[in-house]
Amino acid sequence: MFTLADLFCGAGGSSTGAVAIDGVAVKIAANHWDRAIETHSRNHPGADHVQADISNTDPRYFPSTDLLWASPSCTKHSIAQGKKRADAQPDLFGEVLPEAAAERSRATMWDVVRFAEYHAYAAVIVENVVDVYHWPPFQAWRMAMESIGYAAQFVWLNSMHAQLFGPGAPQSRDRFYAIFTRADAPRPDVSRVVSPPAVCPECGPVRALQVFKRLDRPAWGKYRAQYVYRCPNFSCRNTIVEPAYRPAADIIDWTLPGTRIGDRERPLSPKTMNRIHAGANRYWGPLPEHTDDAIAMPPFIAELRGGSSDARPVTHPLAAVTASGNHHALITAYYGNGTTTPATRPLGTVTTLERHALLTPATGDQSHRPTLDLNDAFFRMLEPKEIKGAMDFPAAYQLVGTRREQVRLAGNAVTPPAARDLIGLVIETLTGQPAQLAA
Repeated sequence: MFTLADLFCGAGGSSTGAVAIDGVAVKIAANHWDRAIETHSRNHPGADHVQADISNTDPRYFPSTDLLWASPSCTKHSIAQGKKRADAQPDLFGEVLPEAAAERSRATMWDVVRFAEYHAYAAVIVENVVDVYHWPPFQAWRMAMESIGYAAQFVWLNSMHAQLFGPGAPQSRDRFYAIFTRADAPRPDVSRVVSPPAVCPECGPVRALQVFKRLDRPAWGKYRAQYVYRCPNFSCRNTIVEPAYRPAADIIDWTLPGTRIGDRERPLSPKTMNRIHAGANRYWGPLPEHTDDAIAMPPFIAELRGGSSDARPVTHPLAAVTASGNHHALITAYYGNGTTTPATRPLGTVTTLERHALLTPATGDQSHRPTLDLNDAFFRMLEPKEIKGAMDFPAAYQLVGTRREQVRLAGNAVTPPAARDLIGLVIETLTGQPAQLAA
């Protein structure tokens, strides 16, 4: 049995992924937020729990374990175009920190070194945002870990591609992972974690090859922006491929009705309506001629704040869930004169086979085509249980607190598939045997 300590454990996504591997048990978990500790203890009752400020905690008070997983609070060292970003971005716990507190938040990276030096873990895995690589003391932090006997390997993984030991999460979530193993021990083959299954149009099913766009600098970044996946076979000249993924439709509760936009007591903001309008134009296109039967228009997700897009179909993974609040809205609509009222008519089966929009604009003169008044569309925010599902927590996993706190807990968490795959890879290296999933 391999024991694990989970520092900055949050809601327990890292622990949940770790124990998915047979022979791994969480011995102790620590976090400073009471809601996180309450959630973790409810779902992992066999572990000891410590509610404490890790930076002010002596490692000697923690039991020694074989493995350490740490998710330090480090969104505060994100940078853009060579300049430090303003500290208006919520940190690991959804809080906007003043500069003094932000500096203290950055310091949590050094807690990994303190604990690793004292306990000499067989392996240490650190999770963070991708921009941590450009944190000015990053190389000093790495050298500190190497100075106490570790060898470092870095992984840039999107959670929807974490498929080494099972399905990925139905969410596009880019994160950085550092895997530290003892310098005198074998090193995990991290390329296996970033080789998700894909289908090459010429070669058929393959394990995709992660390829970074810039060869003049060390590997770093996010899927599509800084790296892509290619077929590993040169015979097809390494065609760019799209790895398999799970769609947002997997986690949506289709039995929950939305509210007709025109019936809302509080109108949606112009910015929100603009995003809905953009999605309607993209995924609904010109409507068919008026019909006697009510038909369901393809549902889509409107992304109300931040992100790199305004809307995406439910056949794609959900955009990254954040701790700053729920910004995913489900938009549905019906068209026609069916006898069943739109508010009570269930959606038809949502296909997950096609990657592109389900409806495309027709050709020719469309001036006579009817249009859908967006006031007749239905709007609702995703529920906390759906956000939890997007993180790929088990359905029975319990998040405590208010709706806002549950979203924060989910948004702060590590996706279990990513933790499962990285822990499984480490266990295989330590044992020399294939890892198995826990029963």
